[in-house]
Amino acid sequence: MKKEEKDLIIAKIGQELENYSCFYLVETTGLNAEETSALRRECFNNDIKLLVVKNTLLHKALEKSQKDYSEIYSALHGSTSIMFSNVGNAPAKLLKKVIKKNATLPALKAAYVEETVYLGADQLDTLSHIKSKNELIADVIALLQSPAKNVVSALSSGGGKLHGILETLSKKEG
Repeated sequence: MKKEEKDLIIAKIGQELENYSCFYLVETTGLNAEETSALRRECFNNDIKLLVVKNTLLHKALEKSQKDYSEIYSALHGSTSIMFSNVGNAPAKLLKKVIKKNATLPALKAAYVEETVYLGADQLDTLSHIKSKNELIADVIALLQSPAKNVVSALSSGGGKLHGILETLSKKEG
């Protein structure tokens, strides 16, 4: 491969690193053609971009990035596929689903989610339970709405009592 081609690939990988908020490095070597095709189809259906990359080119793209990916370098060995997504737990959920069918492959090597690095296949359960940004925002909104809902509920359920209390208080003042 010529240097110009390598530079183009490094630039493309770098562009993808900038476009997506998280990525997973996975081992897919043991998958046959049918399983690989099914994995690609599942990735497409779940809005996940799957690329097979050379470790040296990925390493160079990571080095050129403005973020510090140095913790991930130790996972760059063997065959590497990279899964890009804007939802932190989507690739983990997909990998768990595929692993149920194939026993061990594809295997998680590392993941970069919301500026945190996860190394090793044992992190897959943790990654699948991470909430997305939208889920966290929904939780915060629900927590903020809860006290207001309780007040409205109390006022509406005791409507007759509240009216009686207010009438009694107004008579005492007069």
